[in-house]
Amino acid sequence: MGAGGNTLVFSLGRRRKAATVSACPYTSTPTPPPGAWPRPPVPEVTDRREAESFLRQFHHEQPDAGDVEHRVREVLAEIDRTGTYEHTPAELSFGARVAWRNAARCIGRLYWRSLVVRDLRHVSSADDIAAHCFEHLRLAGNGGRIRPVISVFTPDRPGRPAPRIVNDQLVRYAGHRASEGRWIGDPRGEASTARALALGWKRDEEPFQVLPLMVEERPGARPEWYELPDGAVMEVPLRHPDHGWFAELGLRWYAVPAISDMTLEIGGVRYPAAPFNGWYMGTEIGARNLADAERYDLLPVVADRLGLDRSSARTLWRDRALVELNVAVLHSFQEAGVTMADHHTESERFLRHIAQESRHGRPTPADWSWIVPPVSGSTTAVFHRYYDPVDTSLRPAFLAREG
Repeated sequence: MGAGGNTLVFSLGRRRKAATVSACPYTSTPTPPPGAWPRPPVPEVTDRREAESFLRQFHHEQPDAGDVEHRVREVLAEIDRTGTYEHTPAELSFGARVAWRNAARCIGRLYWRSLVVRDLRHVSSADDIAAHCFEHLRLAGNGGRIRPVISVFTPDRPGRPAPRIVNDQLVRYAGHRASEGRWIGDPRGEASTARALALGWKRDEEPFQVLPLMVEERPGARPEWYELPDGAVMEVPLRHPDHGWFAELGLRWYAVPAISDMTLEIGGVRYPAAPFNGWYMGTEIGARNLADAERYDLLPVVADRLGLDRSSARTLWRDRALVELNVAVLHSFQEAGVTMADHHTESERFLRHIAQESRHGRPTPADWSWIVPPVSGSTTAVFHRYYDPVDTSLRPAFLAREG
């Protein structure tokens, strides 16, 4: 994205539609009735205590930010006048990064300071949000050297809910049941697939078909949908270093896991459209997305190709197939030059993060069931210890979507 107004072209159903990215200093299916996509009510007034608490935290951790008392008075007066307030660019960047630092289910928080914050609070139309989401994927993909990025769009304001992204991730594979009852694609994408079909999108029988991006511009409105353009979705074909037959399975996975259905809350202000990404840990793909029985369920397929005995669970065929599937994922991303962490290295780095936070006098809340990897848990450093309890009141934070 250049400094001038670049035009990104992307597919919208059967027609082509151009969305202009402004310069920034920084099928025929009946339409669902209004309210089919419910929205939670927006508070009439931003919580003054949350605002003040955040500002004092920001100035405490950023001592060169200026006079905290002046800023608190300024913000509280703005809330009195308008019901809310506007973060400075520095406050927004700090808040987004600390929200990642506070994410109790994330093992990759060592890198929280490196989050690239795209201040897109001036963007509110569905077309422009979609265009910037595609640019997000390109920037985050970075030719394979994945960068942690967050794109923060316009916030909720008193009585005026902001747009939101319907998809749970910017990239997700479609999934549906075939007539004979078997799954085609990713069962996790079933609900989004059904929603996209209701809007007029067309699916095919391809197991890795990327879903369109769906953006709801205003409460109760029919979402707009957009095919993801060429160049926005980086995918890695999966191969195994020792088994040539693995390539015959035709597996692949996308490189940038960008979460898009969580609300970023900073100092009482909510940003419901704020997609963000880190990079994958191999087990997320190899031990969950491709292996879970309720996802692609590939362990029986891999076990049979390996010639493993599946007559009894005691042969540990699942475990052996799981390891080889994870070997293939790590190998493929490395060969493609795409950033990916392994669970042993990331576990060690997470303990470094805890030590760093401790030196700053800050706790590191962590959900053990999410931090411990789903493969060889007891062989990793994060298995053999307890963590600070999860504090759901901790702010700034990424919050599960309401409604």
